[in-house]
Amino acid sequence: MPHYPHQFLLGVAMLAAALAVRAAARNRLIRSKLRLTLLLAAVYTVVNLAFAWLSPGGPGATAIDRLDHAEQLLLALAVVNLLVVVLINPWRQDRVPDRFPNIVQDAIIIGVFAIVGTLVLGERIWAVSAVSGVVVGLALQDTLGNMFAGLGIQVEKPFRVGHWISVGGFEGKVSEITWRATKLRTKTGNVVVVPNNIVSKEAITNYSEPAAPTRITVEVGVTYETPPAAMKEAMAEALGSVPRVLTDPPPDVILESFADSSIVYRVRFWIDEYGADDAIRNDVRASIYYTLKRRGISIPFPIQVQYIRREERAGLAAAEKEAATARLLAETDLFAALNDEERAGMAASARELVYGAGQVIVRQGAAGDSMFLIRAGDARVTLEPDGREVARLGAGSYVGEMSMLTGDPRSATVTAATECTMIEVTAEAFRRAAMTHPDIVERVSAAVEMRRAGLERTRQEAALQTNADEAPRSLLARIQQFLGFRTAS
Repeated sequence: MPHYPHQFLLGVAMLAAALAVRAAARNRLIRSKLRLTLLLAAVYTVVNLAFAWLSPGGPGATAIDRLDHAEQLLLALAVVNLLVVVLINPWRQDRVPDRFPNIVQDAIIIGVFAIVGTLVLGERIWAVSAVSGVVVGLALQDTLGNMFAGLGIQVEKPFRVGHWISVGGFEGKVSEITWRATKLRTKTGNVVVVPNNIVSKEAITNYSEPAAPTRITVEVGVTYETPPAAMKEAMAEALGSVPRVLTDPPPDVILESFADSSIVYRVRFWIDEYGADDAIRNDVRASIYYTLKRRGISIPFPIQVQYIRREERAGLAAAEKEAATARLLAETDLFAALNDEERAGMAASARELVYGAGQVIVRQGAAGDSMFLIRAGDARVTLEPDGREVARLGAGSYVGEMSMLTGDPRSATVTAATECTMIEVTAEAFRRAAMTHPDIVERVSAAVEMRRAGLERTRQEAALQTNADEAPRSLLARIQQFLGFRTAS
């Protein structure tokens, strides 16, 4: 007969209880931590089974007496681990409680077990723990420092898993917090392991708290000829074209300094994706470049760079651009009826503007007195309020002719699908050409009317109320009135 049948049965009962809880729980942390209880209960059961057949007075009696307290400690640790894991963690949800992360649960288990061990071994544990404490403390000084620092991090919670932080010269997204270290995943995809005792000593910048929006900055220098008010207006337009820049809180621009070759402005704006700050800065800088280029605001060369401007070459380049614009006008059905002299006059006053992909060229409902010809690139035409795309325009196409000729608000929104080089022809330039050659108005109005009729059919609007013969004359009258011409009575 076994000598300790009740202890053997207690071990079997502990194994059964741990297995039942592990099978019933959906929480992966519970199932993982119960492995320790199963191991300890199994060792406890096997030890009792092995020594249960030894006679109390036989050769194994002394060994049994020595193992008695060790068995009790094994059982105590198994019970403590089971109770702490079951009482703290949710059974039916696969998550870790915010107030009791894994490292805190381990600390509770160790603390409770230390109390139980003291009660089991009494005075003997103090003698053992004193000697062991000195040895372990000297051998594991750094490890224990990291452990207690990690425990403090979990309790104080200066950051959580998923937060973007900067600590000890490292920046990244917190992927894991262990007893020994905090793991950060950097923007380059690398993992940096920072010991917890360093984390506890260094200043921590948490970019994810107390609120998700984070303010970042971009600096840009512009020529001294540009007034600050004009620069800030241009920056507001540039930031408005970047979707990931938040409008609330609103961005702002401050004059940073007067540098050797430029006035330096700091553009400050808010984002809610700190991990994408480099990509958003890239979008902002690209938008600033295109906006400044369209407005004729230059970003000067560094003062150390010396360059010589050749006026004759600059004049040749301007003449080549005018000739290219005149050829583009000749290839456009709207101005095909004009002669070379008329097109050359309009090309001389036209402006070349460059828009980056995604930037708005004209917005529906906005006032306008110019039209745009696409020299290079593709543009999307959409209708508000649903943003439905109604056309895709390529090189040689044009938009905004009704606003140039009649002063009507923009009838659609045009956005650059790719980088677009646009030629802007203003109403004033067309007016000067029409003053010299009044018959231009009649020729252009006929082409515009044909285009407008096609647009009406595309948008499936109501048919024109006037007949086909009166429509051209009605449009012609509106154009003449907007340009300031006197019409015959």
